[in-house]
Amino acid sequence: MITEIVLFDLPKGTTRERMLAQFRDSIPRWRDNPEMLRKHMIFDLERGKAGGVYLWPSVEAARRGHDEAFNQRILATFGSLPTYQYFDTPVIVDNERRDVFVEAAE
Repeated sequence: MITEIVLFDLPKGTTRERMLAQFRDSIPRWRDNPEMLRKHMIFDLERGKAGGVYLWPSVEAARRGHDEAFNQRILATFGSLPTYQYFDTPVIVDNERRDVFVEAAE
């Protein structure tokens, strides 16, 4: 699995209410993506940044989820293009579910 961090700049004056509305509007699109395992929608108004932290089965799956149409949607909505970082994620500790995933365990 991989973790992908996607960040983009926010226009000056962006409010928490606007971000919550944008995030809510995007829920169906992400819920309908069968490859995405998890998404955390994030923003920091003080730094003027927003984006998401995703868990995917592979970098290729992440790139399919964040294609050129996604880039253009972010550009049209927020006025900036996203940046992408990918991290190998071999261990996940999920305290809420009381579960642990360790790649190639047992």
